[in-house]
Amino acid sequence: MNSIDAWGYRLMEPNAPLARETFTIDSVADDDVVVKVAGCGLCHTDISFYSGQVRPKQMPVILGHEISGTVVAAGANHAALDGKEVIIPAVLPCGDCDLCHSGRGNVCRAQKFPGNDFDGGFASHVTVPGRFLCELPDSLGGLELADLSVIADAVTTPYQAAERAKLGEGDLAIVVGVGGIGIYMVQHAASRGARVIALDVDASKLEKATAMGAHYTLDTTGMAEGDVKKAVRGMAKENGLPKYGWKVFETSGTAPGQAAAFALLSFAGTLAVVGFTMDTVTVRLSNAMAFDAEIFGNWACKPEYYPAVAEACISGSINLKDNVEQHPLETINEIIPRVMNHEIQRRVVFTP
Repeated sequence: MNSIDAWGYRLMEPNAPLARETFTIDSVADDDVVVKVAGCGLCHTDISFYSGQVRPKQMPVILGHEISGTVVAAGANHAALDGKEVIIPAVLPCGDCDLCHSGRGNVCRAQKFPGNDFDGGFASHVTVPGRFLCELPDSLGGLELADLSVIADAVTTPYQAAERAKLGEGDLAIVVGVGGIGIYMVQHAASRGARVIALDVDASKLEKATAMGAHYTLDTTGMAEGDVKKAVRGMAKENGLPKYGWKVFETSGTAPGQAAAFALLSFAGTLAVVGFTMDTVTVRLSNAMAFDAEIFGNWACKPEYYPAVAEACISGSINLKDNVEQHPLETINEIIPRVMNHEIQRRVVFTP
């Protein structure tokens, strides 16, 4: 392969501007490919790494795990990918261990996570394993390749949660927190024929959730968990929604959101913990026993689901375009503080 002159922004220490650097890619291993980045989404996890709330496995590191782009060099084992437009899964499993063989590749203990285990997508190019890349069709349905980057986490993660919860026609889906991931949880639930109640403390997010398919909304600002459950129970009764078997998706990644979500667990119910926080929540776990309910955590999404999610976005059944906004990668040190201050509501996609 010809040498590739590349550049990116590296996290050197928490809460410090990312350092721009140049580097050269002059070889590619047989199992790897080099992807020219079209776009890389800015995720809550990136913010956690940046702020120091969570430490990346590799440090210093180029962050970014929501990546789309074009393969511009391929190792011998993936030559067929050369020139293909792809999405890089946020979790790249080994494909050979017991977890992978049992259908749980998203928690493969040998998994590789861009922007955590190795340099990620806040760069012009990224070198990644080629085995589980999601190839895209020739037509992107009017979307830009850069916009499709957020499929790698924001859209696929709630899809997997819906799959694991067996969410379907006639179910009541309660989405707690309708930000960057929750807004897609709403859409996945609605597209499956569920009735959707969206909860948040931000009225503008609830308004957007309605536009994205939520049938009912509840502003939980200042509400105790018991009051949230009482309000949702009343909403269900008033609108002829299921009394039991609620499927609750916690996507806020906050302690109050998790506490409210657990309070909503009821008879034959399901609680999916999709959001992440380092904060501790105190709950009475015996509620799960008393209600014969199910609780599961959802880590990312296995690569097998990516093609179906990409097709849903390209076909327009999942609205991607109205939930992302592009910014030049060169502005990353200006944009990250604005996102942390909640000045930008859509998912930021950086374009090199």
